[in-house]
Amino acid sequence: MSGKAAILMEDIKKTYDMGETQIFALKGVSLNIQEGEMVAIMGSSGSGKSTLLNLIGCLDRPTGGTYYLDGENVSDLDKDQLAAIRNKRLGFVFQGFNLLGRVSVLANVQLPLVYAGTGKKEMEDRAKEALAWVGLASYTRHYPSQMSGGQQQRVAIARALVNNPSLILADEPTGALDSKTSIEIISVIQRLNIEKGITVVMVTHEKDIALYCRRLINLKDGRIIGDEPVLNRRDAARDLSLLAEERGAAS
Repeated sequence: MSGKAAILMEDIKKTYDMGETQIFALKGVSLNIQEGEMVAIMGSSGSGKSTLLNLIGCLDRPTGGTYYLDGENVSDLDKDQLAAIRNKRLGFVFQGFNLLGRVSVLANVQLPLVYAGTGKKEMEDRAKEALAWVGLASYTRHYPSQMSGGQQQRVAIARALVNNPSLILADEPTGALDSKTSIEIISVIQRLNIEKGITVVMVTHEKDIALYCRRLINLKDGRIIGDEPVLNRRDAARDLSLLAEERGAAS
């Protein structure tokens, strides 16, 4: 890690007006995430973790406080400016994969580059490179419906990776997957963090998954109630190897 803040939030508040009622989703969150960290955000339903992830991802703006992304104050940017930042600097991975079913895997991965106005040849080359990186080089002509859940999530990771983002945001990326496939997906995300140095912020409700991160932040009622390093960070590649050995011995 470089010691430079990728994410710096100061007294962030987010309030939603629901008619005559106000919902205080975040109540003064201050957060510093360094470049190259892999951070898990946990909390019960209604704790504010999804709201926080949306703000970090420039999908929404805070009601109060200041947010610096890579040193730039993005708190008061308009929708078009936020969209440009999302497209150039951020990658997103969702629980439901969010793939387009009627187009090929290659076309799905190319989507962020289409929005960025990238040339056709470069789009294809970069999408193929991203698919190769997640182990799906031979699946360019497949459609999402022809793939398993784990493979679809790899496609989603390739799509998040194709614009060379400095930050990847993952919202329950293993929530729809079985235990072994979850570790496979976390292994890909962990490699992105370790080998490419990409900052990763991940929301998860699974403590076992959070332990693959470097740091664990707990939210409750719109406030941070815990922020600590993961002392014995789990190695997803090693866990996959051990799991394969156990299955081999059992058979």
